Amino acid sequence: MSQLPLFQPVVQSVSALTRYLRELLESDEELQDIWVQGEVSNFVRHSSGHWYFTLKDSTAALRCVMWRSQASRQAYVPANGEAVEAHGAISIYEAGGQYQLYADLIRPAGEGQLYQEFLRLKARLEAEGLFDPQRKRPIPAWPGCIGVVTSPTGAAIRDILTTLGRRYPLAQVFLAPAPVQGEEAPARITAALEALNRHIQPDVILLARGGGSLEDLWAFNDESVARAIAASAAPVITGVGHETDFTIADFVADLRAPTPTAAAELATPDQAELRLGLADGIERLGRATLSAVNGQRWELNALENRLALRSPRARLQNDRQRLDELIIRSRTAARHAVELGRLRLQGAHQRLGALDPIAVLRRGFAVASTVDGVVLTSLAEVQVDDQVTVRLVDGAFQAQVTRLEDQSEAEKRDGDQAA
Repeated sequence: MSQLPLFQPVVQSVSALTRYLRELLESDEELQDIWVQGEVSNFVRHSSGHWYFTLKDSTAALRCVMWRSQASRQAYVPANGEAVEAHGAISIYEAGGQYQLYADLIRPAGEGQLYQEFLRLKARLEAEGLFDPQRKRPIPAWPGCIGVVTSPTGAAIRDILTTLGRRYPLAQVFLAPAPVQGEEAPARITAALEALNRHIQPDVILLARGGGSLEDLWAFNDESVARAIAASAAPVITGVGHETDFTIADFVADLRAPTPTAAAELATPDQAELRLGLADGIERLGRATLSAVNGQRWELNALENRLALRSPRARLQNDRQRLDELIIRSRTAARHAVELGRLRLQGAHQRLGALDPIAVLRRGFAVASTVDGVVLTSLAEVQVDDQVTVRLVDGAFQAQVTRLEDQSEAEKRDGDQAA
């Protein structure tokens, strides 16, 4: 009878185990900086720019990948069946569970010693900070003086002069001739750089040569050349070899161009573009000037209008017009006042006429008063046999009161008479 273990064993997932193995491989410093030699097979350039291939020998095979960023810098492109040496780091592709080499450099088998020397110098100078982007100087936009270090008989100087003459003929060009290949080349290149900085003091220096093999370009991997570039007072643009060629000088230089022609282009503005920019600037200046003149004209007109508004003449004209308006208004007001007075007078006359006693007498009424002239207004004011004066419209007469009738008796009598 089997007995169960006291503790359950740890069970790893495939992903966890693969990740552990990847971390284990990547922690090994030797496996992260390794050269592998073998024969290339199944070489594929993917549309993404990455390279996939296999290195094999008689008994084993190793899957390899080179990312586009490294592949684009490769001067040498391997082919199936070629013996190569590949540098890179060993890791695991977790999705496929395969260990593989992530290559950053591929060279034909047999060039290993030069590459090793190249890598050692590159690592040392990089550790010193010679490749640091912070120390690289800007290239002047309008160089008045350009120094060139190259062979006086090579194709590079012809390409450079042609390009400079086409793009920016205003610049002065000084050639410091130096061999760009061979044992004497590093010392002569260093001396040429120092001479330009000491005697000419150009705005920018072009260090260039045409393409070639690793051995042909080796002068630009020399430590003395690298340090002369770093010590240059003027910024240095390198244009060494072809687009895929990289040297130590390229890493130290302030700007790297893929070819000598490209170096001349990077060092200068294009006169065709300058002409277009100048024409555009002239046009914009004309528009700005016209706009400024129009603005000043508008402001001047505004000032003239403001001055005219404050002119005594304008005030006199305004006052004269105001006076005319006041005269018209006063005349109108006077006419209205006279007419209103006339109407009021007529109304008063009519009201006075309505209150005139004579007018009342004309309608058949009479005014009775005592002999003393006191107007009688009530029956109680007279007695029988009293003498009264009766006022008519055209005169008066004396009368004696013979009988007194109150209002009711008078109305009755008048009614009987009417009947």
